[in-house]
Amino acid sequence: MDSYLGRKIKNDLINSYGVTVVPAGSVLNHEYIELLKKHKIDAIDMIFLSQAELEHLACGETVDQLVDLSKEIFSSFRISRKIPLLDIRTEVIPVVQQVSTNPDVFQMFDAIQGMDDYIHQHSIGVGILATLIGRWMNMGESDLAILSLAATLHDVGNLKIPAEILNKPGKLTEAEFAVVKKHTIYGYEMLKETTGVSSRIALVALQHHERNDGQGYPLGLKENKLDLFSKIVAVADVFHAMSSNRPYHAPIPFHIIVDQMRRESFGALDPHIVSLFLENIVNRTVGRNVVLTDGRVGQVVSLNLHDIETPLIKIDDEYIDLSKVSSLNIKEISI
Repeated sequence: MDSYLGRKIKNDLINSYGVTVVPAGSVLNHEYIELLKKHKIDAIDMIFLSQAELEHLACGETVDQLVDLSKEIFSSFRISRKIPLLDIRTEVIPVVQQVSTNPDVFQMFDAIQGMDDYIHQHSIGVGILATLIGRWMNMGESDLAILSLAATLHDVGNLKIPAEILNKPGKLTEAEFAVVKKHTIYGYEMLKETTGVSSRIALVALQHHERNDGQGYPLGLKENKLDLFSKIVAVADVFHAMSSNRPYHAPIPFHIIVDQMRRESFGALDPHIVSLFLENIVNRTVGRNVVLTDGRVGQVVSLNLHDIETPLIKIDDEYIDLSKVSSLNIKEISI
């Protein structure tokens, strides 16, 4: 049994009386092993976390710690009324950039989904996603650092929005939504007044809800008036909001997110950034297990060159071409 030292167990280890001796998630050490021997629990009863599961757990724990750190840092704003820029640059942004390098993007997406504290998780999630897009655009390190900071601070104006409106579980009234929309202007003003923040970072706070077709807010600007970083953050912002657990909706199924982002890209979001983002995601589904809308689990075998959103799926010995079965879609990607 000593050969299992240092491994993390997946299941509760229970003795003959039904008492949990070692809880799931524990790392086996000498003390636990002696306890298992004493209770005559055999190694055959152990299920260990796989490397992929360990990496997923580590990624989730890193993001959780980052969200807690962000909350702690921003809590000082309520006292000082100043953005703690140095702390964000030295403690938050390096970890945001580190998480964005995770080779398993679906593991990363699962880790950054807004669950319990959406407001703070959203800022971190958008920071990570925008940095990922910047990497896929082959952005230089200098620009990438500015983008990471701008994306992580894009919603900083929410610090001035009443919590009861931000956390409202139902649909906002017109008056409440009008208040929420002011977070873009508040954020711009707060960042403009912060020493060491470039005007480009402040612009992202102002423009991340603007849209290419001029139908966004607060100024109704069109494509040629929008900063590239604002367009990138807008895509990251929409994807994270749709894929997260919100007070008023569960995570939206994968195929709907892809379809809606693709359709909106020709009016609202920048089509080049959306295409780059979605194609990089969909290309990484090949070889992965997916859950279909009928509940079955299959593996993506190959992509359809004419419509990458409807790949060829293998379920046991059956092959299903989603481009020919309109009633079936990919609901979620298995982690």
